[in-house]
Amino acid sequence: MASNVQTLRLRRKEDPKPSVPSVARHSGILQDQLRRSARKPWNPDFSTAVRILLLIRVAAAMYTNIQDCDEVFNFWEPLHYIDHGHGFQTWEVTPMYAIRSWSYVLLHLIPARLPLILNLGKRPAFFAVRITLAVVSTLCEAKLCRTVVEKVNERVGRYLFFMLLFSAGMWNCRSSTHIALLPSSFAMYATTIAFTYSLEPSSAKNKRRTLFATMLFATGAIVGWPFALALSLPFVFEELLVFGGDRVDPSSRTSWMISRWKRLFVAGLISALIFVPVIAIDSAAYGGWNIVPWNIVRYNLFGGSERGPDLYGTAPWYFYILNLLLNFNVLVPLAFISLPGLAVTYRIDRKRLGMSKPGPDQSSPFTLLALRLAPLYVWTAILTAQAHKEERFMFPAYPLICFNAAVALYLIRGWMEVAYISATKSSYRASRSIIFGAITCTVIAVTGLISLSRVLALWHYYHAPLSTFNHLEADELPRLLNVTGLLPPLLPGTEENDRPSIDLAPIRAFDLRLCLGKEWYRFPGHYLVPNGVTVDFVKSEFGGLLPAHFEESHAKLTLNRWWDRPGSRITPASLNDLNKEAPEFYVSISLTLFQVPIESCDYLVDLDFPEHPVSSLLEPRYAVDNETWERVSCLPFLDASHSSLLTRTLWLPGSWWQDKNEFGDYCLLKNREKVHKKEVEVAARVHEGKL
Repeated sequence: MASNVQTLRLRRKEDPKPSVPSVARHSGILQDQLRRSARKPWNPDFSTAVRILLLIRVAAAMYTNIQDCDEVFNFWEPLHYIDHGHGFQTWEVTPMYAIRSWSYVLLHLIPARLPLILNLGKRPAFFAVRITLAVVSTLCEAKLCRTVVEKVNERVGRYLFFMLLFSAGMWNCRSSTHIALLPSSFAMYATTIAFTYSLEPSSAKNKRRTLFATMLFATGAIVGWPFALALSLPFVFEELLVFGGDRVDPSSRTSWMISRWKRLFVAGLISALIFVPVIAIDSAAYGGWNIVPWNIVRYNLFGGSERGPDLYGTAPWYFYILNLLLNFNVLVPLAFISLPGLAVTYRIDRKRLGMSKPGPDQSSPFTLLALRLAPLYVWTAILTAQAHKEERFMFPAYPLICFNAAVALYLIRGWMEVAYISATKSSYRASRSIIFGAITCTVIAVTGLISLSRVLALWHYYHAPLSTFNHLEADELPRLLNVTGLLPPLLPGTEENDRPSIDLAPIRAFDLRLCLGKEWYRFPGHYLVPNGVTVDFVKSEFGGLLPAHFEESHAKLTLNRWWDRPGSRITPASLNDLNKEAPEFYVSISLTLFQVPIESCDYLVDLDFPEHPVSSLLEPRYAVDNETWERVSCLPFLDASHSSLLTRTLWLPGSWWQDKNEFGDYCLLKNREKVHKKEVEVAARVHEGKL
C-alpha cells in the first residue's frame, strides 16, 4: 500500500554561471557618429568567418587554373622530386645559384604524402596541398577580419570580410593567391597575421605585439620572399618613433625611445633564429653552405647588367594598376584613395577619428590609421619602380588592398553622413536613413558580381590545360589498359559507382612519352601526370632556357635518410642564369636541318587556332595533321588576341556576349602509328603471360 507521506528534497545551491564579459564597443581607431547606442552591426565571429571563407577557398583549390609556370617548375616540380624522385629542375633550384628554398618546399611534403599513404594517388596529393594552403589562408583572413572589428571599427571589419570573400583577386590571381605554391603567397599569410598584431597601437606594456609581429614579418621574409619585409616598414617606424598607445612626457622621451629601440632590436635577434633551420635544410639539400634569402637579394639587386630578372621581361609603370583593376575592380580606386580620404575626414569629420583631441604627449588616431594604410603604398611604389614586373609580386599585399578599400568605403560613408546632416540639419533623420547602408551594400555587391564574372571567365576561357591532363589520366590511359587486357574485367551489370578505382601502375609497360612544344609554360606539373609517363620538350619558337630533368632517385625518404635526392646537389651543365637555350633538353632535335622530328613522342599537347592559323617549321599545326596525330581530346581555349577586351575579361551567358570571342582548340594528340604499335606489343605480352 502506497504511503501518503510527502517528502521534501533539498537541492544544493548552485554557483551562478560567470557572466560573459561584455566587449567594449567604439574602442577602435574609427568611431561611428550615428546610432552609437543601437545594436552593433552584424559581423561573423571567428568560427563563422572560417566556415564561410573556407567554402570559397576550398572551391578555389579544386577549380582554379594554374597559369604561372614559375609556380610549377620552381615549386611543384621540386616537391614532386622530393616525393617521387623525378621531375623538372630549373637553374634557380641548383646549388650553383640556389635562389629557391628547399625549406619552403618541404613545408608542403606532409599534405602531399598523406593521400599516398592512403593509396589515393598523385592527383589527390596535388589537391591536398592546395586545400591545406586554402585552410591556412582562411585562418589568416578570419583572424584579420576579427582584429579589424576589434581594433579599427565594426563596419570596416564587415566590409573587409565581404571584400575578401567575394574578391576575384583573392580567388584567382592566376593560380589563386591563397592556394598558390609560391613564396609570395606564404609571405602573404605571414604578413596578414603580422598585420593583425600591428593593428594594435604600440606601447611599452605590449611587448607581445612587438615580438610576434617582428617574428611573423621575419618568417614571411626568410621562409617565403625576402622583399616582403618592406611591408613591415610602417610597423618599424611606429615601433621606433611613434608614441602609439603610450603617453610620454617630454622629460622621459629619451629613455622611452631607448627602451623602444632596445625592444625591437631584441625582437629582431630572436626572429633571426628562424634563419637556423632554413639555412640548415637548404645547405643539406644543396650539398653546401647556402643562405637562400641572401642569394635572392643578390641576384635581383646585384646580379649585374648581363643577368637579373629583367632578362625575363619588363613592363611599363602602370602594369600593376591594370592588373589590380582586373582582379579587384572597384576596390582598387577605393584602396588608393584611403590615405587622401583620411586627410579629408580629418578636415570635415574629425570626430570620426576620436571624440577628444589628443594631447602633445599622445599619438593621434589620424597618425595611427595612416601608418596602417601606408604598407600598400610603400609596396606598390617599390614594385612599380622595378622594370621586371609579375602579378605574383603583389600577392603579399592583397589582403591589405581589401583593408584599405574597406577603410575608404567607411570614410566615404562618413562624408555622406556629414553632407546629409548638413542638408537636413537633423542627426536623428540621418540615423534613421537607409541611404548610407544601401550605398555601401551596392558597392560590395557590384564588386562581388564583377568578381564572379571574372572568376567564371578564367574558368570557361583558360581551364583547358587542367582538363586535358585530367582526360589523359581518367580516360586515355585507362583505355590503353583496357584494350590490351591489363584491366580486370568487370562483372556484368556493375554500376558506375561500384566500379573499383583504376590502378595505372601497369601503364609503365607502354614506356609512354608525353611531349610539350609551345605549350610548355602551361604544363601543370608531374602531380597531374601518372608515374610511368615521361614528359619531355620538343623544339618550338621559344628560344630561352627550358628546365632539365632532376637526376632520378628511387629511394624513399625516411627519418634515417631524410635527404636522399642527389639531384638537388647537381647543376646540369647547360643550366644557366642568362636564359640561354640548351638544345640537349629537347627530344630528337636536329639543329642541322633546323626542324623537329618528334616521332619519339607518343602523345603531344598543343594549341591550335583554326580561325587564325599560324604555322612554321618549328611550330607546325600538329592538330590538323590527321595522318600522324589523332585528336584524343580537344577543348576550347580563348584566342585573346582576336577577342573583344571586355568579353575576354568577363564572362556572361548568352551568344550576344560570347560571339565577340574567338576560341582555339587545346588538344591532347596521339601518335597514331606509334601508340597502335605499342598497344599491339603490350597486348601480345599480356596474351603470352609476360605481363
